[in-house]
Amino acid sequence: MRYLALASDYDGTLAADGTVDSGTVAAMESLVASGRKIILVTGRVLPELMEVFPQISLCARVVAENGAVLYRPATNEHTLLAPAPSPAFVAELQRRGVRHLSIGHSIVATRVPYETVVLDVIRDLGLELRIIFNKGAVMVLPAGINKATGLTAALKELELSLHNTVAIGDAENDHALLMSCEYAVAVANAVPMLKETADHTTVGARGFGVAELIGDLVNNDLETAERSVSRHAILLGQRESGDVVTWLPARKNFLIAGTSGSGKSTLATGVLERLCERGYQICIIDPEGDYENFPQAVMLGTAQGGPSLNEIFMALANPGTHVVVNLVGLPIQDRPAFFLGLLPKLQEFRAKSGRPHWILVDETHHLLPPDANPASSLLAKELSSMIYVTVHPDQIEPSVLATVDTVIALGKTPDKTIHMYCDAIHQPAPPTEVTELEPGHALLWNQASHEAPFALKIAPSATERRRHRRKYAEGELPPDRSFYFKGPAGALNLRAQNLILFMQIGEGVDEATWLHHLHQNQYSAWMREFIKDDALADAVRDVEGQRDLSASESRRLVRVAIEDRYTLPADSNDHSA
Repeated sequence: MRYLALASDYDGTLAADGTVDSGTVAAMESLVASGRKIILVTGRVLPELMEVFPQISLCARVVAENGAVLYRPATNEHTLLAPAPSPAFVAELQRRGVRHLSIGHSIVATRVPYETVVLDVIRDLGLELRIIFNKGAVMVLPAGINKATGLTAALKELELSLHNTVAIGDAENDHALLMSCEYAVAVANAVPMLKETADHTTVGARGFGVAELIGDLVNNDLETAERSVSRHAILLGQRESGDVVTWLPARKNFLIAGTSGSGKSTLATGVLERLCERGYQICIIDPEGDYENFPQAVMLGTAQGGPSLNEIFMALANPGTHVVVNLVGLPIQDRPAFFLGLLPKLQEFRAKSGRPHWILVDETHHLLPPDANPASSLLAKELSSMIYVTVHPDQIEPSVLATVDTVIALGKTPDKTIHMYCDAIHQPAPPTEVTELEPGHALLWNQASHEAPFALKIAPSATERRRHRRKYAEGELPPDRSFYFKGPAGALNLRAQNLILFMQIGEGVDEATWLHHLHQNQYSAWMREFIKDDALADAVRDVEGQRDLSASESRRLVRVAIEDRYTLPADSNDHSA
């Protein structure tokens, strides 16, 4: 299952006129029987909710007071997630004649039209409170407290993720709740703005709409419905036309294939970084230590020994922890067996928790070769949300390759890589006009789109950008990409193969040489073409355009422009003439 929790509003969603009908209760019972959790998220205070909703025990957790209280029906315990209202605030509201007041553990509620009086009191007392509307209700809570924060606290206790949660609601105060979850649903009677932002609107109103959603969850886990959701799209790169290329992070399998040094790790790292940024949990199976410096993840396993299954799953139990399973410490011949022992347990863990959301298998040809255990081949057919990375797509178990939805080929002969993949699964290769790729580009083939493979410029990863920044600051560019200080008469030939040497040499040459290159805009041209930093080039071009600057002042300004973007050693600082 992908969706393991349903977060539902109460009034106007589950309930009509405060009551949940028997058909909706039966649907809730079927959802719980399917192994999923119900989390009720309401603006009501607990005592009145328990009065009107005797079936509250169906809920694994209840978030009451619009996010301020977390209740556990199984143990009848509750936790306050926000401070109590100020007595002075409540007293002043009463003094000013605000009626229909309801005071909870943290929430203070009234009704329209008293919101103007409430705002005046908040301003006059200098309180950090916010007003949340729920149709005719006016709710006052501490800043930063809403249904989404309360749901997050409930899911943390249940060790579940927002990416495995569906939310349903009807009113203004449900916006944060719906947008925090993977799939957002508005009931038919919802306010228009909530319908606009939701991923889906039910045909039925109130409890009938909830029962409708539950039916889709139980019957097909929303597999068809989620295909229309684009708000979670992950960036891959750009087409030659400039159009952005994205993919939806749900139930897809990717194959990233190409020769060594073709950029597979760069592409994969960028994808993983963006998944982590969105809160998807990832697990990287790393046979050769290529991901040991992936900053968002915990690395398990060392050069001296592989990780234990226990520590892997202890780490994955926290939805916010990403894991690199480093197999370098195992003998090469033992790595496939370890992985084949781990894979069914990962599947079992996914069935219970929906995580890890994505699994990357590096060197897939080594871990899942054609002669792999037959049981693993059957298991692989059930795998989804996988990223397979390989040099040899033709040396991977065909049943694994058959589950791939998108092929991304890199290297000098990407068309041959796609042909190799197709031959391995006995499928005709698609026609393609792209036979060569520029550095930093890939050939993408989405089989479901019926579109021919097309080239895209890969969106760089933050890790790769940091590596490039070090390279340009202190690495060594080849001679044909270095800067040469020659002077007005060409008497010099001083090579600067990085930005540090550029500043060191630039600060040591005579003024005539420095100004000669400056006035010909050669510094900014080099930085744009060979350092590939347009922002730096623009800043230096501004300096070059100020013809009345002295050599000393222009050197200082160029150095400041570089240091704003790159960290230079202390000894490269001010040596201006």
